[in-house]
Amino acid sequence: METLLDPNLSDCRSRLIQAATKVFIEEGYRASVERVAAQAGVARQTLYNHFPCKADLFGEVVRQVTAVLLVALDDDESTLRERLLRFGYAYRSKILSVEGLGFYRALVAETVRFPELAATFYRTGPAQTAARLAVVLQEAMDRRELRPCPVGFAVKMLVSMLAGDDRQYYLLSGAPPPEPNRAAAAEIIDCYLRAFAPEITPESALEFALA
Repeated sequence: METLLDPNLSDCRSRLIQAATKVFIEEGYRASVERVAAQAGVARQTLYNHFPCKADLFGEVVRQVTAVLLVALDDDESTLRERLLRFGYAYRSKILSVEGLGFYRALVAETVRFPELAATFYRTGPAQTAARLAVVLQEAMDRRELRPCPVGFAVKMLVSMLAGDDRQYYLLSGAPPPEPNRAAAAEIIDCYLRAFAPEITPESALEFALA
């Protein structure tokens, strides 16, 4: 099962982020910084040297997860389908993993007690993902690879399709999380591309033929 963060990270800061991810999943946001420091094998002051407060540490955990996902969209030489397929596979691999489901469960459980948690998560996670996806999808619309529509709607539909009912099912059913599945991601991306395919009009068909 894939982890939330890049497994090649090994420096002190990254060990702290890995430790915080594990502790937040196990104990929720209420977990002490001492527990995180112990998990990382460093002194508490070392943690504070990198992260002045627990909210900063939590925000960095989310930012790192988001950064791993967005790398999949960076290759401008690939086709739109290839870029979306890489992103879709990475996204589903993270959110449907044991760690991803545990992190989401811990987050939802703590937001009432720690309202700043939800704002930090949204700002450093979903909002960053949506912004990067919006750029990719708008560029595709400008190239007439996708049907023109409000790009925010296109982003919401893609993310909703990738998460779908699957996250709710694995959160609530008790079934073990699935292994990462490229075929499942490809099925969703292909359905999305069909739904947002550009309309073929006589004018666009003629323009294509003359290109």
